[in-house]
Amino acid sequence: MSESIHRKELIIIYRQEILKDIRLFTSQPAAKFYDSLFLNLDLSFVPQFPKTGRKGFSNHAMICAFIVMKCEGFSMITDLLDYLNNNLLIAHYCGFDISASLPSYWTFDRFLKQIDNDILSSIMISQVLYLSKQGMIDASFIGLDSTPIAANTSQNNPKSFLSNKFKPDNQPKADADCKLGVHSASNQTNEKNYEFYWGYKNHVLVDCISGLPIYELTTTANVCDSTVALDILADTHTFLPITECTFLADKGYDVKNIYNQVHELYKGECIIPLNKRNAKNPTLLPQGNPICEAGLAMWKDGKFSDSGRTRQKFCCPLKLSKNADCPCHHQNFYNGKKHRGCTKYITIPDDLRLSIDRDSRYFKNNYSLRTECERYNSRFKNTGQKRMWVRNKSSVTNLNTLAHISLLAVAVAAITSDTRQSYRKLKAVKRIA
Repeated sequence: MSESIHRKELIIIYRQEILKDIRLFTSQPAAKFYDSLFLNLDLSFVPQFPKTGRKGFSNHAMICAFIVMKCEGFSMITDLLDYLNNNLLIAHYCGFDISASLPSYWTFDRFLKQIDNDILSSIMISQVLYLSKQGMIDASFIGLDSTPIAANTSQNNPKSFLSNKFKPDNQPKADADCKLGVHSASNQTNEKNYEFYWGYKNHVLVDCISGLPIYELTTTANVCDSTVALDILADTHTFLPITECTFLADKGYDVKNIYNQVHELYKGECIIPLNKRNAKNPTLLPQGNPICEAGLAMWKDGKFSDSGRTRQKFCCPLKLSKNADCPCHHQNFYNGKKHRGCTKYITIPDDLRLSIDRDSRYFKNNYSLRTECERYNSRFKNTGQKRMWVRNKSSVTNLNTLAHISLLAVAVAAITSDTRQSYRKLKAVKRIA
């Protein structure tokens, strides 16, 4: 009888030891993946604890936890907490003491709101410089694009039937920092399908060869893409020279200042489609003279400059005739003035923006590289960044930067561990880690 009791006690002890072995309850490829990820993540320049006050949880551990959140594609902290509590080995790799309680929801939320984004930006810059030394990132062909990020407000709900939900003065109460923006369905010049949203934008400068991010900036949704392009290029040039680069962007960046500064400051060139901005294309003769509504060739009538552009003026060939009559009876021909008839203006392509041959094979081949921006934006959204659950700009900005850090960390881990898998395939790298 005593032997059976002793045997039962041994079984209970064995079961307790098995339950304590956290390796048995964590996917080994996932654990190995995060172990390799954090071993190759340089956080030495990030202060681990505040200089004054309570230490709390390590900043290194909190950053690593958010990297797990983005690698798993979680959009909410509650999902991250469930994952760490069910995978204590990964929480241990993050740097938490798993013999004690893990951080609460409010601890993660407060950390995300209060951490200085300059610290996270420094981590991202160090990753970019490391990948640049490894020959993975090159600034020869760089592309800039923005991604809309919807705010956590009911006014973005497509099932909401409020008539004034997209009025500029109807600021959402849930998020006082977000702004009203518009997102086009595609980059086609004749695209009229667009939608309004309350939220933010994440502007990402991407290496169009490797498909990896170089620099990122978060703004509110009402900021025009072209207004931040030069600042992004200038900030990038401070740590990664972009001299003699080829700058690729969609028609939203078709602004004269961008062409000029890329050419003058960085000795580069721009590959940007022409944004016609509702400009009319008159029918021209081989000599370049337009044809009026009556079918007559118009005459040159001098040049003039305004708003930084030079335009050629064309006039009616019958404007000085006393007895001639306009074949189409144009209203400007019968205005009773000495100089009668219609006039047209053609901008002379004396700047970089209008001097580019956008029908050439060179332009089309280079512009095709811009699809790497779209591919990276897709991977960025898959980290849970399509719509925010936080409700302030500081948290949104930090989450965006952490998402980019996570994708760069995957690339560093894939290169260092030599998994022979594409650093763009997050799931594949995790599966065979």
